[in-house]
Amino acid sequence: MPRAAVLALVLAVAAGRAWTAESAPTAATPAPAPDFARVEVAPAKTSIYIGTVSLTMPAFVREGGTYVSAYTAKVFPYFFYNEAGRLAIDFSDAQLARLAGGETVEFTGRALRTDGAVHRLEGRAAPADALSGKLKVRVFVSARIELIFNTTYRFAPASIKPEFGDRKPESH
Repeated sequence: MPRAAVLALVLAVAAGRAWTAESAPTAATPAPAPDFARVEVAPAKTSIYIGTVSLTMPAFVREGGTYVSAYTAKVFPYFFYNEAGRLAIDFSDAQLARLAGGETVEFTGRALRTDGAVHRLEGRAAPADALSGKLKVRVFVSARIELIFNTTYRFAPASIKPEFGDRKPESH
């Protein structure tokens, strides 16, 4: 059964409606395509020597083949290492198609701090379903130091309120 039909079945059951052949998606009435213009990423947390780093960012917005957002990194107890800036994740249309098809996709990007310093990023997105999944992101802070963050993502239309705004970061 196609993924869209399974999703429609789950939504119909959740809404308490009876499932009939007339309500199933057909080739004439395909299910709407997911909106990949905006993605919410849950706050993330990782451990460092005698401390933690918490990473938060508002929704990423797709501009061309790149997702962009601001970020804030808070280092506890070393507050003097806190930083903020902009994230840019390169993600092509082909990568989005593979992700929507259920494949794990690797990506690259960069973080530009407010003082102009740049950190290289590498990551992997593993879909749980067509609209959400898990992320593993490596931030290369220096030649010898990399931070690894495990978190989740969810694609959402611009009209939907951010899902992760009230949640605490995942700790891994």
